Amino acid sequence: MFAFNPDSSVVSDVVPSPNCGQRLNGHVPDMILLHYTGMLDAQAALRRLCSLDSKVSAHYVVFEDGGIIQCVPESERAWHAGLSYWAGETDINSCSIGIEIANPGHDFGYPDFPSRQVAAVIALCRGIIARRGIRTDRVLAHSDVAPARKRDPGEKFPWRLLADSGVGLWVPPVRIGNGAPRLSAGASGPPVHDLQQDLAAFGYGIEVSGEFDAGTHDTVAAFQRHFRPAQVDGEADESTWKTLAALLEKRRGAESTDTAQPAEDPAARLST
Repeated sequence: MFAFNPDSSVVSDVVPSPNCGQRLNGHVPDMILLHYTGMLDAQAALRRLCSLDSKVSAHYVVFEDGGIIQCVPESERAWHAGLSYWAGETDINSCSIGIEIANPGHDFGYPDFPSRQVAAVIALCRGIIARRGIRTDRVLAHSDVAPARKRDPGEKFPWRLLADSGVGLWVPPVRIGNGAPRLSAGASGPPVHDLQQDLAAFGYGIEVSGEFDAGTHDTVAAFQRHFRPAQVDGEADESTWKTLAALLEKRRGAESTDTAQPAEDPAARLST
């Protein structure tokens, strides 16, 4: 790809990647997808994203010191999401803008994200949101759209701080309790069905079978990494289910000004 002008004023340099193409089926970007690079060396990660042989890319890379490189124009389809799903959409690359955040990830010690880097991610996302009119619930993690394959950017990423800055959907996670019923591997029946239905309503690609299978475990863990990061175990406890219910309610409130009926307490279904 030839050099291009950056889409964002916070970009410090453009390093074009050849790994991109046209967005398919008339898609325009209405989602921001956040990743971590998952490599020890951030510059090596950038080289990989710009190597023709790698077949991967992202629109932006945010380094630990807050520097931002753009590799693909926002108008183009970058190759960052892979096999993925959200809210009925399977071509996440065509509808999203991908941001890689330099961090070694879970396989290499998973350090905290530096404050300068987080500030840069917020500034970049706020600009994209302003230009594209992206909804708060469409700022997602790679793990949200590919729960069985991905963990990034993970439970250490400061999602609450982003939301406080106008980037992403968030509610305070319900406190984790002890001794309350929980759903885990081997569980089945109406409570599992209802949990799966709620996760699917939120956007996750989950089969509503009434069986707490490996896919359900991975999806619950992905939800926890993003929205209840204090404990990521893939088990649906009261905290997880009530936090999910609060997010669904907040999103409904944002989508409609109609008077809503009081929400059912979903945790009550855990004991049925």
